[in-house]
Amino acid sequence: MQATTVSTNNAEELAKRGNYDFVVLGAGPNGLGIAAYLSKWGFSVCVLEARPEIGGGAENAEPMPGFSIDPHATYLYGAAAPAFEQLELGKYGFRMAYTKNLAGAISPDGGVFAAGFYNPESLEPSSLSSLMGTSMAEIYVEIQKGMRAHARDLLRAVYYTPPYDEKWGVPGDDLPAVKVLQQTSPVFDPALTRDSSVLDITEAIGLPDPLKAITLFGSWYNGPHPFWKGMSIPGMACNLLYTYSSGSPVGGMHTLAHSLARCAVANGAKIFVNSPVTEIIVQDGRAVGVRVDDTSVLEEKTVKANLAVISALHVRQTFLDLVGAGHLAPDFLERIKALNLRGGSLFVLHIITTELPRYKGAEDAFAGDKYPSCTVINASTDILMEEMRDVYSFKTHPTDPDHFIVPICTHDTYDSTRSPSGYYVLSPIYVQCPVPEEHRDGPDAVNDAKEEITETILRLLEQYAPNMTRDKIVATYVNTPRDSEFRNMAFVGGNWYGLRESQDEWWSKRPLPELARYRTPIEGLYLCNHTSHPGGLCLIAVPYNLMHILIEDLEPVAATTPGWWYPSPWHITDAEEGTR
Repeated sequence: MQATTVSTNNAEELAKRGNYDFVVLGAGPNGLGIAAYLSKWGFSVCVLEARPEIGGGAENAEPMPGFSIDPHATYLYGAAAPAFEQLELGKYGFRMAYTKNLAGAISPDGGVFAAGFYNPESLEPSSLSSLMGTSMAEIYVEIQKGMRAHARDLLRAVYYTPPYDEKWGVPGDDLPAVKVLQQTSPVFDPALTRDSSVLDITEAIGLPDPLKAITLFGSWYNGPHPFWKGMSIPGMACNLLYTYSSGSPVGGMHTLAHSLARCAVANGAKIFVNSPVTEIIVQDGRAVGVRVDDTSVLEEKTVKANLAVISALHVRQTFLDLVGAGHLAPDFLERIKALNLRGGSLFVLHIITTELPRYKGAEDAFAGDKYPSCTVINASTDILMEEMRDVYSFKTHPTDPDHFIVPICTHDTYDSTRSPSGYYVLSPIYVQCPVPEEHRDGPDAVNDAKEEITETILRLLEQYAPNMTRDKIVATYVNTPRDSEFRNMAFVGGNWYGLRESQDEWWSKRPLPELARYRTPIEGLYLCNHTSHPGGLCLIAVPYNLMHILIEDLEPVAATTPGWWYPSPWHITDAEEGTR
């Protein structure tokens, strides 16, 4: 079967056309990413987005002229992504602004963590020995330097390769990340690394607060729970994502989405907004196309897919809303309904100010170019545990300032496009909450408490930075987990990971074992969403991983593999394992 392509600039004809090789549902970074890959490969691709704007979680907003905030994703964690070179995103407007200094933290007792701890090339044991002891400091520096030297390989081993099939029974020591860690950080015991929690790792190497607190915090706020066994590799990898070529796209995260969209369009893909899909059409067990809402801009309401339908929507939406019970086994549908959403979700505050915070006790550590782009206040392991207690046990948002850690991002310290001269954007400022459907006071509880939570954060900020008086605050903006669900329909539970990040919903079990390699029980229907491995964070990982599976399954894709493509060195095909 040969790939088909269409070249036309006639808008009316495009709206009428309803036959493509691939139909992609959703124009977030994953949907746009797979569209860019497939269109550059040479296939005709149609992307259907329900919202009036592309981007999904890679979104920007301009609440006041000249000010740019990130309602959702805020740092570009995908620096290790093969997509940047394979899709040549620089040709389509992508530009990075790199942090001058990444992270700092201040604990309630006045302890200051300076960002130099995250710069292993300039890190020496002597700078840590007073906090950790000489031997532990030496181990920590060795680990950091080993991981930093091999960061790209380690991140690609964790994120940029399809999971193994659960039926293969791959030993834990053969997991790609474990292999890389054995080579790069020999002080790690593979069994400890594979089976432990992030907390276990921080205690094994003797991290002191507040460094320990923000290591645990960095894992939890980016998905993997730091106290759950078996999550040390993804949890520690989240912290490495911070430090590897860290920063954000110039102007904000939306420029990543736009560069992916430009790449896709330049290679022939068609992207339609205001086009919600109402049904995935299944005939004789195969997905053959979709139907769009009658209000869609498309004149032809049935869009056919010659090769495959790819859903970049939440796994629940894909199967419970769009496929329908008649095409799926009852036990499968019940397991989809039972997927755990209790990983927490985020209350996001944005503050426009006339000054940067000047934190007590950090005058020297945070001076000039050393001012970190993200400062965590209330950085204490005990406080982090109280925040987790509120979210998981009490199932409520924390309102006591002694019960939650607060990260404060200041992108305009390294990206001048974020605000006009003389102003600053403290954005985003996060607080963990239960997902709306789990909140003890109902799904609208956090929305009802917007002003209360905002006031608590402002008081806590002024406590740590006395210059942040109310006359310095120009405006505040909030998006709650419920707001995030409204803005981005795929953010089920108000969460960009879409599921609980634990060992039972990770790697070859994410979101379910039979879905982990992006295939579904419906032939010709594939997943490309943040509920798939490895999850959210705009890593451009799911599209890259999915391409491996499409090469295996679809002869037209395999037969046209271009020279610019290179696969993951850790990928094992079904044929190689002998299970297909």
